[in-house]
Amino acid sequence: MLPRMQLEILLDSGRAVRALLAEMQGEDELFASANTLARVEDHLLVMAQALVHLPPDLRRRLTRVDWHGWRALHGALTRDQRPRREEIWYGICALLPATLHLLDQLRRREPAWFEIGYRRAT
Repeated sequence: MLPRMQLEILLDSGRAVRALLAEMQGEDELFASANTLARVEDHLLVMAQALVHLPPDLRRRLTRVDWHGWRALHGALTRDQRPRREEIWYGICALLPATLHLLDQLRRREPAWFEIGYRRAT
């Protein structure tokens, strides 16, 4: 059940970031809008934290996720590192879409991971 909830958290945050960016014309507009940027950063932090807490077996199935990139983004956000424009933009343009795509592939390949009553055999 936990992987399913984590997937929903990741998907919801990913959709929220996409919705926030839908009307924007690009990087400069995002970084000029403090309120939108803060909301995007909050969603990226939620995603980074959810990924950190994925079960080890599930993490091993997601070998193509840029774990280093997510750790760097997580660190920049939790330490309130400034400037962090490059990390945020990389998260939006690369980490977010690639990770959601890989999770979608895993969900299609191994749907049991994301079912409500799933328990890994011990």
